[in-house]
Amino acid sequence: QVQVVESGGGLVQPGGSLRLSCVASGSIFTIVAMGWYRRAPGKERELVATINAGHAIEYADSVKGRFTISRDNAKNTVTLQMNSLKPEDTAVYYCNARLYYHSDSKVPEPGDYWGQGTQVTVSS
Repeated sequence: QVQVVESGGGLVQPGGSLRLSCVASGSIFTIVAMGWYRRAPGKERELVATINAGHAIEYADSVKGRFTISRDNAKNTVTLQMNSLKPEDTAVYYCNARLYYHSDSKVPEPGDYWGQGTQVTVSS
C-alpha cells in the first residue's frame, strides 16, 4: 500500500543541472527519513544524500557543494537538485523512504521502501 516513485532523470551535458523528485504515497503514517542512492555501471549502490524528519542532512563527499536535498514533510516528497554534474554522476538514482505505515494492527508499523529508479546520464 506504499509506493515510492522518482522522476526527473534524463540526459545532461557536463556542468549542467537536473532536479530529481520523489513522492511517497499510500497508507503512510509518518516519514522518518528520505534519501537518494545511486548505482553507477559496474559499481555498488551508494548513498548520495539523506534528510530526516528533523531536517538533518547527510551528503556523500563526492556530491558536497554540488547537490542539495530538500523535502516537503506535508506532501511526503523529497527533491535532489544536482548542479555541476560530472560524467561520474551517471547512474540510476533511487529514492528511499523510511516510514511508519498503517497496517492491519492498531499500531503503525515501520517500513523501508524503494523507488524503481530514474536514469541520469551526464555526457557531451
